[in-house]
Amino acid sequence: MPLPILYTFRRCPYAMRARLGLLLGQRNVEIREIILKAKPDALLQASPKGTVPVLVLSDGQVISESLEIMRWALSSPHPVADTNPSLLGQTVNEQTLIAHLIHQNDHEFKPWLDKYKYADRYPAQSQTDYFLSASVFLNTLETHLNRHRYLINDQLSLADYAIVPFIRQFNAVDPKRDLNLSYPRLIAWLTELTASEIFTLAMDKYVIWEADQPQVSLLGSNVSE
Repeated sequence: MPLPILYTFRRCPYAMRARLGLLLGQRNVEIREIILKAKPDALLQASPKGTVPVLVLSDGQVISESLEIMRWALSSPHPVADTNPSLLGQTVNEQTLIAHLIHQNDHEFKPWLDKYKYADRYPAQSQTDYFLSASVFLNTLETHLNRHRYLINDQLSLADYAIVPFIRQFNAVDPKRDLNLSYPRLIAWLTELTASEIFTLAMDKYVIWEADQPQVSLLGSNVSE
């Protein structure tokens, strides 16, 4: 049976999220690194909106949302969550908090992140104003990390992996702004996660996909199954 296919773009935080989920779930997929300015027809046929990540399963089913890809990767028949139940939350309260933090990240923080990063495209306010608006979410995360090692408790969860690509992107916008002064625990958390083996694997570089190139998989190069 052919491997599922993941269309991805290395620097996109949503695509990072998907790759992290697939690695957590030990799900092998064919990696197709694309250029956003030259999207291949195969991607557009699978998902006409043309955003990444897009996962095309072996049966043809298409998953085009990063969080859904993460949850698929952690679902049966690869019961990773059974051996590491903290990933998805061990109680209803933890599961609710995971969902809430990810929703805040995606629907409240990410729009401010985009305006902060591309402030010249949004002249209605200054970059500092956008930074302050985005910082509301940073304050929330810092509060959680003051209570325990990771966002939900002392074990890594889906929330940590789903959110860290966006905090990484935010931190890189202005290298002269030292977020460690206001958010020491958040930056320590960011440093730990981005230095981890799984994040390093998720950030492997791949050549841009072309239809006639050898298949390259997430868990090993030039593999066909």
